Amino acid sequence: MYTNTYAATHNHRLILLYFDCNIAINKKKEIELKRATRSLLEELNAISNKKNSEAIIESRATHVIDSAINLLSLIKENFPPEQAYELERRFINSIKGNDPNKFIRSIRKLRDNKETVRNLKIIEGDVKDND
Repeated sequence: MYTNTYAATHNHRLILLYFDCNIAINKKKEIELKRATRSLLEELNAISNKKNSEAIIESRATHVIDSAINLLSLIKENFPPEQAYELERRFINSIKGNDPNKFIRSIRKLRDNKETVRNLKIIEGDVKDND
């Protein structure tokens, strides 16, 4: 009976040792697989980020160019040719010089001149004919 108990215990230990070894081997494979997968995923993400940034730049550029074209058309519709030309020139120079204030100043100047003209009232008798 002692022999059977010893054999059973010994077999039980061997089975546990076998399972422990399999668990250790599986964990090692899992870690290696995770590393390989992570590396592969990192490479794919790097490619994806590069393509995404190029797509984002292309998309934004398209929107900015379309907006600029629409703005220039709007300026031409709402201002006399001389003022429209000046505003277009200032707009392009603002972009080249990275200074939006150049364009803003010119718009404000035109707006202030319009408001000044509107607010001027000619009072009868103030303007005299030189007859």
